[in-house]
Amino acid sequence: MIEFDAETRVFHLHNEQVSYLLSIEEGNLLSHLYFGERIRNYHGERKYPQVNRGFSGNLPLSTNHNFSKDALLQEYSGNNTGDYRTPAIIIRNNNGSRSTDFRYRSYEIINGKPKLDGLPSSYVVHDDEAQTLIITLTGSTVPLVLKMSYTIYENRPVITRNVELINEAEYDINIEKIASMQLDLASQKREVISLPGAHVSERQVQRQAIRQGILQFDSKRGTSSHQMNPFVAVVDPNTDEFKGEAIGVMLVYSGNHQITVESDQIGQTRIVAGINELNFDWKLGSTEHFQTPEVILAYSNEGLNGMSQAYHHLLRERVARGRYQYTERPIVINNWEATMFDFNEERIQKIVEDAQPLGVEMFVLDDGWFGHRDKDNSSLGDWHVDKEKLPHGLEELSKMVHDHDMQFGIWIEPEMISENSDLFRAHPDYALQEPNRGLSPSREQFVLDFSRPDIVENIYKQFSKVLDDVDIDYVKWDMNRSLSEVYSLGVEPDQEGEIFHRYVLGLYELMRKLTENYPEVLFEGCSGGGGRFDAGILYYAPQSWASDNTDPIARQKIQYGTSLAYPISSMTAHVSESPNQQTGRISTIETRGNVAMSGVLGYELDPATLSYEEQDIIKTQIEFYKKHRRLIQYGNFIRLKSPFDSNEAAWEFVNSEQNEVLLFTFKTLADARKLPFITKLRGLVSDGDYLEEATGQIFGGDELMNAGLYNDPKEMDDFISEVRYFKLIEE
Repeated sequence: MIEFDAETRVFHLHNEQVSYLLSIEEGNLLSHLYFGERIRNYHGERKYPQVNRGFSGNLPLSTNHNFSKDALLQEYSGNNTGDYRTPAIIIRNNNGSRSTDFRYRSYEIINGKPKLDGLPSSYVVHDDEAQTLIITLTGSTVPLVLKMSYTIYENRPVITRNVELINEAEYDINIEKIASMQLDLASQKREVISLPGAHVSERQVQRQAIRQGILQFDSKRGTSSHQMNPFVAVVDPNTDEFKGEAIGVMLVYSGNHQITVESDQIGQTRIVAGINELNFDWKLGSTEHFQTPEVILAYSNEGLNGMSQAYHHLLRERVARGRYQYTERPIVINNWEATMFDFNEERIQKIVEDAQPLGVEMFVLDDGWFGHRDKDNSSLGDWHVDKEKLPHGLEELSKMVHDHDMQFGIWIEPEMISENSDLFRAHPDYALQEPNRGLSPSREQFVLDFSRPDIVENIYKQFSKVLDDVDIDYVKWDMNRSLSEVYSLGVEPDQEGEIFHRYVLGLYELMRKLTENYPEVLFEGCSGGGGRFDAGILYYAPQSWASDNTDPIARQKIQYGTSLAYPISSMTAHVSESPNQQTGRISTIETRGNVAMSGVLGYELDPATLSYEEQDIIKTQIEFYKKHRRLIQYGNFIRLKSPFDSNEAAWEFVNSEQNEVLLFTFKTLADARKLPFITKLRGLVSDGDYLEEATGQIFGGDELMNAGLYNDPKEMDDFISEVRYFKLIEE
C-alpha cells in the first residue's frame, strides 16, 4: 500500500480507492503532489512547476530563483523562513527565535498502525489491514526531530495523519503551535463546508466559497464545543450529496482546536488542522517528545454521502471500541424533562412502572441524585447518594429497576465542582483558577483542574466506588460549561500555556480508566447536549447526546448536520413532551418519534402524562424500532433531501446486502397549494423488486431510485412525517 521510488524520491500511498502522493524536493523539502481518486502508477506529472515569483524568496545559498517555499505545495511548513502562508509549526528557541525549518532525513514503512501516547485515535485489528509511513524531518538550525505519520487502510478511502516532535537539544524549547497535519492543494475553485452552531443548535451546515485570504474554524472554549465542530469538508463548487469531489478533515480531539483554510496569491488552498495555537505554549524539555492528536482525511468522488459513508464506517469499526461497539443500543427513558431536580423514590418508581409496559429497556436517573443537590448550585464533586431523596440508596433503586426487567443508568458530571460542596471546602485549589482573581461561575459551577493527576485520581476513586457498589448498566457523562481562568496551581508559571491540553489529556486518562475497568457499562458522552460531539469522545463512549434541543423540527437539522461526519450509532435522540420545553413548538408524537427513531431512540418525558392513545403510539414506535434497530444503528445512512434547503427533508437506511430499506420523509409547514413532492431512493438493487410490507405494493429498485415516490399532498398539518419500509423479494 506504500511505495517509495528512490530515483524520483516520490512516496505513493494507495489502495483501490485513493492515492496520496508526496515527494522530496530540492533542499530536502517535503512536497505534496496529489490526494484523490486512485491512480495505478505515477509518472511525475505533478512535479511542481518552478516559476520566479516576485516577493517570494528562495532557499538559503540556492542560485535557483524559480524555487520558493512561498509557492511550493508542502506537507508541513515552517515559520519565518520564506513561506508567508499559515505555518504548521512555530517553535520558540532558547535564543528567542521563532524560525522553524524542517527538512527530510529518512523514512520507515511499517505494517499496522501505532497507538498514540495518551490520545484516542483510529486503530487496526490486524496489522495487515493498514500500513504506516513515518517520515523523519530534522530542524535545520535547532536539534529537533519531527516524525510525520501517514496511515492508509487497505479498504477505506482515508488517510490518517499525526506528528510527533522530539527535542534532541540539551536545553528546553517552547512549542507555540504544532499542527497535526497540513494539506496543500493545487489551484482550483473550492468551497468549504463546516458545522458551526450554538447550545441547542449544534452542527448546522454552513457552506462558503474559499477566496484569497484565511477562513478559520476553531474552538477556544476548552472543548470541541457547540459553536464549531472539529470537522470541515473541502469540496468542488458542483459537489452535492451524490456527485463531485469532497475531502473531509476531522480532528480526533475534544479540546481547543483550529482548522485553517487559506487560499494564497495564486489560488492554491492550504488546510492546517490541530490544537488551537491561542493560549498554547508547551515547554519541551531535552529528550522529551510531544504527540499531536490524529487527523482523519477522507476522500470521496461520489459527493458528500460518499465522504460520510467513509467516516461512518471508520468511526464505527475502527474508532469506537468495546462491548457496545456493535451492540444494539438500549431504548432509555430519562427522568430529566419529567422531574428535573424534583424527585424521590416514589416518583422514580412510578416512571419505571409506567415505562416498562411501553417496551422501554432502560431507566436513566439524571442530575440530582448526589450530595444535597436540589438545584444546580451545589454538590458537584460530592459523588455520594442524597439519602433525603433516595433513603434506600442507589443500590435499592437499581434493584427496583432491574426487578422491572429494565436496565439502570445514572448521570454524572465528573469534570466539575460546586463552590457549595464538601470537595471544594476541603480542596479549593482543585478548581482551575488564577491567583488574586475571582472564579467566573457558569451554571453555578467551576471546572476541576484535570491537568493534575491527583485530582483525576480523586474523581476516579469516587466514581469507581459508586460503580463497585451499585449495579449500573449505563453512565451519561455530562460537561456543562466552557473553561475559563485556565490556570493551574499545580505547575510552574512557565508551563501555564500547557493547561488547556493537559486538561484534555487528564479527561482522556479518566475515561480510559473507567471504560477499561468497567467494560460492562455503556458510557454516553454529553456536554450540555452536543457540546463535545467528536471522534475523541467516541473512542471511549460509543454514543453521545446530540443536543439538549429535543424539538423534532430543530432536531432534523441537528441530526442531518451531525451525520455529515458522524455515524447514526453515535447519535442519541429522544422523544420529549409537547409543547417542547426548548422551543414551545407543538408537534405530533408520531413526528417526534420518527425523528428520534433516526438515531439511538429514547424518551425524555413522564409517561403518566400520556393519553392512552399516545401510550399505544409509543408501544408501536418501540416495537417498530426494535424490529429495525440494527438497520438504523448500523446500516448505511443516506441523506436524500436537506432540511436546510427546503420545506422537506428525507433520508434512508439501507443494509449492506441492499435487501432492506427504511425511508423517512418530513414536511415542515403546510401549504394551501397542497404542493406534492417526489423522493427518489438510493443504494438499491436496480433490477430487484421490493415489497412494501405495510401496503403489499411491489416496486422495482430502478423504479424507486429513478421515478421515486410522491408524498401525500392532501395532508394539511404542519410538521408531518412518514416512514416506509421496503424489503427485497428474494428469488
